Order: sequence, then structure tokens, then C-alpha cells
Amino acid sequence: MSRSTPPSARPASAKTHRQEPSRARFERFRQAYATGDVRSYTHDEESEAPSAAKASDQKKDRHGNDERRRYLRLYLAWLWPHRGAILLMMGLALAVATLEVAQPLFMRYVVDDVLLREGLTRAERLARLHVAGAVLLVVVLSDRLLDIWKNCQQRLLNLRVVLSLRRALFGRLLRLPLGKLNDMKTGGILSRLSGDIDRTTGLMQLAVISPAVSLARLLIAVGILLAVNWRLALTAMTVIPPAMLISMWVARRIRPIYRSMRKENSEIDARVSETFGGIRVVRSFQRETRELAGFLVGRHTIARKELFAHRREIVLWSSWALILATVNVVIIWYGGFLQLAGSATVGDIMAFQWYTFMLLNPVWQIVNSFSEMQRSLAGMERVFEVLESSEDKPDRPGALEAPRHVDEIRFEDVTFAYNDGVPVLHAFNLTAPGGSVIALVGRSGAGKTTVTDLVARFYDPTEGRVTLNGIDLRDLRLDSYRSLLGVVQQETFLFDGSVRDNIAYGRRHASDAEVIEAARAANAHEFITDLPAGYDSLIGERGVRLSGGQAQRLSIARAILANPRILILDEATSNLDSESEQLIQQSLDTLMHTRTTFVIAHRLSTVAQADEIVVLDEGRIVQRGKHEELMRRGGPYREMVARQRDAMSDGAALTIG
Repeated sequence: MSRSTPPSARPASAKTHRQEPSRARFERFRQAYATGDVRSYTHDEESEAPSAAKASDQKKDRHGNDERRRYLRLYLAWLWPHRGAILLMMGLALAVATLEVAQPLFMRYVVDDVLLREGLTRAERLARLHVAGAVLLVVVLSDRLLDIWKNCQQRLLNLRVVLSLRRALFGRLLRLPLGKLNDMKTGGILSRLSGDIDRTTGLMQLAVISPAVSLARLLIAVGILLAVNWRLALTAMTVIPPAMLISMWVARRIRPIYRSMRKENSEIDARVSETFGGIRVVRSFQRETRELAGFLVGRHTIARKELFAHRREIVLWSSWALILATVNVVIIWYGGFLQLAGSATVGDIMAFQWYTFMLLNPVWQIVNSFSEMQRSLAGMERVFEVLESSEDKPDRPGALEAPRHVDEIRFEDVTFAYNDGVPVLHAFNLTAPGGSVIALVGRSGAGKTTVTDLVARFYDPTEGRVTLNGIDLRDLRLDSYRSLLGVVQQETFLFDGSVRDNIAYGRRHASDAEVIEAARAANAHEFITDLPAGYDSLIGERGVRLSGGQAQRLSIARAILANPRILILDEATSNLDSESEQLIQQSLDTLMHTRTTFVIAHRLSTVAQADEIVVLDEGRIVQRGKHEELMRRGGPYREMVARQRDAMSDGAALTIG
């Protein structure tokens, strides 16, 4: 197998704390938390360039506010089409807040002007009580109905924004460069599509509606308190400054803990994805216990952090309870003094106790909105960072439609390096006439797959160019050019669905007859009809219910049905036994005769029939020609063939490279 793997696609080095006991990991976190350096804990301790990471963090901090403001403007642009619904929701929220704040006044009226008012007859008291009760009932019912309407509007608006953002994010992820997707990994992609989107859509409520409504409710309540009794109002409002200070301080101390928990959870999810993606490897090396232990260590660490945060939240809740109880005592105590002095009524005291809760609730909502908004902003940054990323090879202005007929594909002095690293190809020149079969052979890492990746335009040359009929591939519309391609890889990828759906993946509207014809051409029809439901049989994720040879034949049938003009066979027969290979080799020969084909193969049966064999070594062509010519000439190719023929004496299949 030949691979020139880009650095971004290589697995990251294991972290030193991966196999640490959860207690040790938590203690390291606690020490970092105590010094206020939680950021350093989240970095990889094995990083080879800690100063670079630190400089990067400082740069992010320096430009973070500008970036955040820019992302907020982008978010507001997403919300602009929904401005009517937002204004309606804010109006409903303000109406609900006004009705709620007005309710204690009815209790004050009933106590002072009905129950304790002197000089009223029983009938007059009952009449006033019934009127007040009826009006209060209307207020309460109106409050609840408006609140239900507001909640429905909010849920509908959130769903619309979620669907809009998810559609845009998923579409952009599908078109990001492969290197960036490899850097993000599966766990990072899923977290952006799920948790980050959910947090982002809550930003409108947390950053705009909730604080605005809470502030309005607070101002209305304060205004009513001052109008009713300014002395008791000043007493009740003493709760606001300490409550806000305590809440802000505790929230600031708790936020890094939850940030660390989210990062830890993301790492665990990524590891779980890797474990079950490679479950065959896990079981073959008997690593189930080890993987379970790693999973539990991560979860135990999160549990310790959660308890650590919970203890600090208890401080906040206890402080709020203490402040509330103290203010109630003061209101009753001081209110009683004022009532005896003739400066307050019993209704004032009772209403003020109710308003104390109404003062604390919006204060808590404002503080909580600020805390939650930080999480939403973090999610928003991750979402819009992707939405603002450049697409993979956007079409140039005036890009052309790809020609339907392939006259030739040519590499002209192509040099290519992954991520500005060491070049994988050096001044590479190759011409593939239309309809020809080009076989690429060489040792692992020689650059064979890189050549086919450039043909498929998964990457563009660092220097030089690749042309189709004399036109630079970069001057062709990417989707138009890719429609000419068919790829059969060594690592077969099938989707969790039916046999028919997988074969027709490249032509979704192909008829059943066309699907069956493609399966017959790949010699897959016989085993498909033996499946329980035939072409409707579900094959499981990545085709786990099929043998390697069966899965590969479905992959070849998929390529045959797509009817490409340019075919890439990346060791397409490597997973087949001798019998299966013989079954499909004739089909592949027929398929290749009418198509421009690039073959990476180790088996002589495929390579020997190529129109030209290209021998690569360290990104350079060291030999080229037909099989017989290269065998007569001698050199690397004949040496590889000789080695593999020697291996045949031991019963091994003849392979090249």
C-alpha cells in the first residue's frame, strides 16, 4: 500500500494524561484553577512548541474582542430576516413582565383598601373584593396566555434559526479543504453541528431578549416601589448590588470549570468515535478493557470537576437565600416600625415582600444571562469560524465547464507539498492519453496516491499545473470536472443503507435494471441475490455485514454505474481473494478500455496490462514504459517483479512494490 499522508491527517500524539488516574488529572486541573491558569491545562503537555501556543493564545486574546464583534454582526445578519418575529416576541415578553409586576398591587389594595379600610360596610367590602379579584384573575389569565404565545413564538423562531444555521454549516463543512476537516476531526465536526449550533441559537434569548426584559421588569418594579413607599423601596433595593457582585464573582470562577469539562467531554467523544470506528482492531488486540478504562477515567474526571463546580454553586445559592431571608426580615422589621410611625401600611409591607422576589429574579436572570452568554458566544465563534472559512477550491471567475471527452491529462512540472512541508512530488511530468491505462507503482510513500489525489483535484499543485485537454484543472468548474471522475479505493467505504442505494450512490435516479446491470458487470449480482432481501438488504455501517471482497465488488459496481470518463483505481483488487479477483478482472478490463484510467496496484495481473507503467521513488519518476519493455531494460521495476516472483514460491500472490 502506498500512502503519502498529509501531516494534518496523521493521528495526533497521545496526551500524557490520557492514562492518568482521574484523581491525578483532577489534581492537576485544581492546581491550574487555583493559579488562574486553566488555559494551560487544556493545552497538550507534549506540545513541541509551548511558546508558540502561548503566543497564539496572546494573539487570540488581543484580537478576541474584534473577532467577537465581527461574529456578532454576522449573527445579527442571520437574525435580520426574522426581525418581525423577534420584535413580536420582545413585545410579548414586556407585556408579560408588566402584568407580573402589577400583581402585588392587587394584594396591597385588598389589604389596605378592602380589609383594613375603616368606614366601609360589609357589602362595600365584598363589592370591592369581587372587583379586585375579577380584575386580578383577568390579569393572571392574560399573563399566562401571553406567556404561552411568547414561548411558542420563541420555540418557532429558534427552530427556524437552528435549521438555517445547520443547513449553512453542513453545506460549508462538505466543501471545506480536506486538511481542515482532518484537523477538526469527526468529534469537532459533530460538536459544531449539535452543541455549538444549539448554544448559538440561544444567544438571541440570552444576549438580547432576556436581559432587556429583565431590566425592564427591574425598572418597573423599582418605579412602583418608589411610588408606593420610597423608604421601603430603598431598603429592598439594598439587595441588588451585593447580589449582583456575588453572582458575577461566582459565575466568573465557575465558568473555567465548565469550559474545561466541555473540552474533556469533546476529547472523550472523539476517542469513543475512534474506538468504535476501529472496533475490529480493538478486539483483535484485546484492548476492550483498556479502552473502557480510558473512557471511565475521562468520565470520572468530569464527575470530579462537576462536583467541584457544584460546591461553588452552592455558595451562590446559599448567598442568595441568605440575602433574601435578610431582606425579608428587614422589610418586616423596618416596615413594622414605619407602620407604627404612620409612614407605611400593612399592604405596603406585604407588597414589598412580594416585590423583593421580583427584584431578585430579574437580577439573577441578568447575571445568569451574562454567564450563559459566554458559552453561547464560544459556540457562536466556532460556528461562524467555519462559515467564514474558505471553501475547498472555489471556482475561479469565468471558470469553464469541463469537456465531456478526455483527450489527455497532463502533469506539467508539478511539485506538491502538504501544508508547506517537504515536497512529496518533485517537478513531476506525465501525459496520460485519453482512454489509456496508467499504472503507478513504487514503494510505500513514493507519491502514487498523491498523483491520483491531484488528478481527482483533492489537492492543487504547489507549483506547475495539471491539465485536461490543455486546460488547467483550476480553470474548470470543480463540480463539472468531478462529474467526470470515478474512484475505487483500497479502503472501501459503503454507507449504512441498502445494497441498491450504495450501488446507485453516484446516480440516484438509476433504474433497477441499470443497478442490476452494473452489479452483473462487477460480478456482484450472484452474492447479492443470495442476501436475505436481495438488493434491498441492509449492509450496516461501512458494509460490516459483507466480506471484504463483497464490499469491494459493490464499490466497483458503484463506479461502473456512475459511468465516469476518468477512472482512479487505488488498489481496487487488493481486498479480493484469487477467485473474486478473477471474477471482476475481466469487468475491470472492459471498464478501463473506454476510460482514462490511473491504477495503483501491487498485483501483476493489473499492472502488466497497462499502457504505461510509471515507477515512482520519493516523488520522482525513475522508470516508465510497458511491462515487457521495463523487464528487458532492467532496473527498479524488474527488481520488484523478481522479489515478488520469489515470494510466489512461498505461495504468496504476485505483487509489485
